[in-house]
Amino acid sequence: MITDREESRALEALAPGAELPVYEAFATMPADPSENKVHEDGVAQALGFRGALVPGVTVYAWMTHPVVAALGPAWLERGTFSVRFAKPVYFGERATIRATVADRTDETVSIAVRALDAAGATCATATMALSPGGPVPAPAGDAYPAAPLPAERPLVSRDVLAARTVLGTPELALDDAAARAFIERVRETLPRYAAGAGSPAHPGIYLDLANRALSRNVRVSPWIHVESQGRHLGPARVGERLEMRAKVAGLFEKKGNEFVELDLLLLAEGSRPVASIRHVAIYRPRGA
Repeated sequence: MITDREESRALEALAPGAELPVYEAFATMPADPSENKVHEDGVAQALGFRGALVPGVTVYAWMTHPVVAALGPAWLERGTFSVRFAKPVYFGERATIRATVADRTDETVSIAVRALDAAGATCATATMALSPGGPVPAPAGDAYPAAPLPAERPLVSRDVLAARTVLGTPELALDDAAARAFIERVRETLPRYAAGAGSPAHPGIYLDLANRALSRNVRVSPWIHVESQGRHLGPARVGERLEMRAKVAGLFEKKGNEFVELDLLLLAEGSRPVASIRHVAIYRPRGA
């Protein structure tokens, strides 16, 4: 936990309109094949993209970098986020993360973040905010029951998702190796994530587990992460067991794409709330 004085100093430096340091990032194509074939050239190109798409989780992880650098642990403990992916970021191409203080009062700071491609086009936008200290109300845990993952995943369809209002619960033993693997995957450079057991988990892991709430329950490929919104309820830490409780909140079609909306609660050690998340994905892209 940070002290009130430390947090006050961090917020005082953030005036409305202030530009945070620019963050440059890129991702190379993984050597191992992905189950989601939108992250490989062939299927992505067949869907009309120029090449394989960098996962939204990775782009979001990049976008949190200037925010965590500016707001520190307070945002990981009780911050909010809303991110939307409008255009693809491609493997092997540099992305630029720009963050601006959009609003600031004595009690709240809001930061607008954009991910730009090499041509300067906006690929993703986000708002990440921090409100006053104090307990953050968490959803009731019993409203998000745990459920076993299926022994054999069915092929995704609207009927299958509609019949599974409560999804199986993916888990992650966030040991040092798992935490470091994620940091290396997204090329994170902030030292606060690299202190071993007890250090805060990277918030990108939260959305990675949100993805697993879909992909560990149904066979789905190709699919596209569209947007996520959420509130941090307390930091996850290296050495803890994480589980993502998941419910199907909605199913809809738009412009030929089939969407699923998930209502999620991330818990540490089976009981401590870490984040409440709304997660939207295209589970059947137009033309797939």
